[in-house]
Amino acid sequence: MEHFTDRADAGRRLAEALGAVDLTRPVVLGLPRGGVPVAAPVAAALGAPLDVLVVRKLGVPGQPEVAMGAIGEQGARVLNEDIVDSAFVSPGELRDIERVQRAELEARVKRFRGGAPPVPLAGRTALIVDDGVATGATARVAAHVAKARGADQVVLAMPVGAPDAVGSLAADPAIDEIICLSMPRGFMAVGMHYLDFAQTSDEQVASLLTAARRG
Repeated sequence: MEHFTDRADAGRRLAEALGAVDLTRPVVLGLPRGGVPVAAPVAAALGAPLDVLVVRKLGVPGQPEVAMGAIGEQGARVLNEDIVDSAFVSPGELRDIERVQRAELEARVKRFRGGAPPVPLAGRTALIVDDGVATGATARVAAHVAKARGADQVVLAMPVGAPDAVGSLAADPAIDEIICLSMPRGFMAVGMHYLDFAQTSDEQVASLLTAARRG
């Protein structure tokens, strides 16, 4: 079973693999929080801007684990109309849920990025990086939000992923390409593939983003 020393090591090894991939005007987007320390060395190696891609799921009333859509910055919203209709979600309920989740999204963006604006994605390749993929749910939502924000191409990159989840993501029309260094059989958890999988703090994320902007 392949192991990464820590997220920075995983990012460096991911950057080596991405060096052979044709990426047009990429923006490297770390999924907070754990994806950002992986994304930072990738952005540095590619000479690309680093940013976070903060997304929030819109859960069905009374069943918040069931996603009827998702939101991102700059007003991005992706809806699964079939779930909205089958769950009989009214326009008012949808507005209320979106208002709550957008407030949380904006609070997280402020914690991570301070007052800095998001890096524009229109006409560029959104290179979405996470520290690993277990179910693929967050990565899928992120890909759709990146498309909604105008990305021409969406590429997912991760050090390790569950084979079934990666296969499911590859079939999603919003995702143009997937780079995954390791897809072990019998996958159980992302953290099992790191020697150091300590939790990433909001402060660490903010520090990495600030350093990337200055660099």
